[in-house]
Amino acid sequence: MKTCLATQTLTIPEGVSVEVKCRTVTVKGPRGELVQTFKHIDMDIRTVGTNYIRVDLWWATRKQLACVRTICSHINNMMTGVTQGFLYKMRFVYSHFPINVTLNDDKVEIRNFLGEKRVRRVTLLPGVEYVRTSDVKDQIELSGNDINAVSLTAAKIQQTTNVRKKDLRKFLDGIYVSEKGAIKKVE
Repeated sequence: MKTCLATQTLTIPEGVSVEVKCRTVTVKGPRGELVQTFKHIDMDIRTVGTNYIRVDLWWATRKQLACVRTICSHINNMMTGVTQGFLYKMRFVYSHFPINVTLNDDKVEIRNFLGEKRVRRVTLLPGVEYVRTSDVKDQIELSGNDINAVSLTAAKIQQTTNVRKKDLRKFLDGIYVSEKGAIKKVE
């Protein structure tokens, strides 16, 4: 069974401008600009006045209806990114060998993981900033405007420290995401 029309509207926050052209959405805000293309999904994306975005999908099946909410979530994350930004905090977990993490150009280098001599390297995606926290021991912070880039960098760092060929119940070493979300405004 197909649904005749599925519609969802988004409110554009204050200080953010959104431009939609041929399913390419450009969001500009105080922190910068994000561009994302949604040409792989056949739907109408329009700005209604200056305060709203409307996403329409005509004659859609159940799986296609799920895309309406997904596109709205992507656009909402873009608006949050250009106003607040996103922050992922990662903690080092080790039992014996201390993990050594450094930044070299745009690569995160992980040394002494489980006492191995091999150096693991993860390239930071464009727009992602790396900070080693000074007040909390064994913690790094990844921040940026694009949630896709920040979360993908955090996932790559976590996956490079996967333990292989050992009992995962005993060897819990690694670098894990401890906190994630929008950057809180300091008042």
